[in-house]
Amino acid sequence: MNQDPEQIARDNIDKQLIACGWVIQDKDKINLNAALGVVVRYYLTQDGKETDYVLFIDKKPVGVIEAKREEEGHRLTTVEEQSNEYANSKLKYLNNDPLPFVYESTGDVTRFTDFRDPKPRSRPVFTFHRPETFRTWLKTEKSLRVI
Repeated sequence: MNQDPEQIARDNIDKQLIACGWVIQDKDKINLNAALGVVVRYYLTQDGKETDYVLFIDKKPVGVIEAKREEEGHRLTTVEEQSNEYANSKLKYLNNDPLPFVYESTGDVTRFTDFRDPKPRSRPVFTFHRPETFRTWLKTEKSLRVI
């Protein structure tokens, strides 16, 4: 078990995602029909950048997770720009709109941003949201802060 700190964070993130009802897949074995919520590891953007995770609800991309090693937990907000860049990128093989939901996580500390908010900013959360929660949120065009 010779893992680097970022791989340990990804293992912790994977456990949390599974506990929240997500199905996790690698980019080489994608089956978006496997569940309501599918998370694809290392999905590529059109410009060849590799995301840590892309979240799909009903076969449509809705968010990203940027994984960082545990030591980065106290300064996760410094990587928000990187996460935002992924959320605004076109994903390879897809013609997607910008993705509204973004996480930064060490597997221990997690921050969440809903870019549909009037003034988006990240907030600490205890765990990832369930796929059913995103499905409900996506039925409205506005964030909960606007409703």
